[in-house]
Amino acid sequence: MLPTTSPHTNGALGARDAARHTAGAKRYKYLRRLLHFRQMDFEFALWQMLYLFTSPQRVYRNFHYRKQTKDQWARDDPAFLVLLSIWLCVSTIGFGLVLDMGVLETLKLLLWVVFVDCIGVGLFISTLMWFITNKYLLKHPSRNFDVEWGYAFDVHLNAFYPLLVILHFLQLFFINHIVVINSDWFLGYFIGNTLWLIAIGYYLYITFLGYNGKSSLSV
Repeated sequence: MLPTTSPHTNGALGARDAARHTAGAKRYKYLRRLLHFRQMDFEFALWQMLYLFTSPQRVYRNFHYRKQTKDQWARDDPAFLVLLSIWLCVSTIGFGLVLDMGVLETLKLLLWVVFVDCIGVGLFISTLMWFITNKYLLKHPSRNFDVEWGYAFDVHLNAFYPLLVILHFLQLFFINHIVVINSDWFLGYFIGNTLWLIAIGYYLYITFLGYNGKSSLSV
């Protein structure tokens, strides 16, 4: 079964629960917490980032716990998004230094990585997967029993973080030091393409775990 919102026994949410679980109410709560750093659990967000590399099943098991305690699959704490944004800035600055890019070029790269690679591509993939899962993969599709779009976007963020670390952090050590990736050597091409293969494979694997709710949460 894919992660879904839980209806009452008669198959419909109550009026109070329906108002509390609307997309607008969840979005308002999430954005409100985004302005209060003291309310964010950065320690737990760091724990999630670590286990996305070592044991991503445990991260999705926590989504299952959140559903049981808060009746919501998507994150209600923006700490993970804040830390991911910091990683994006730091890694992009590192790329600019390694490649001897100017301030303007580094800023353009940062804007591209944030608004195109992370947010733009994420919105497209999340919306596409949200539509496909609700349209074709639910056993009992209904208006009150569907996959949250916020959860679909969280799956993208979970999968994007390891890809970011591999391509924007680990790859920096190979560009001009261990193996010159941007040279015409065969070994450079091999190392660079291998890193891309690992990163994309990790993205697909973590995305699969996110939508393969039953198997990933039962590990």
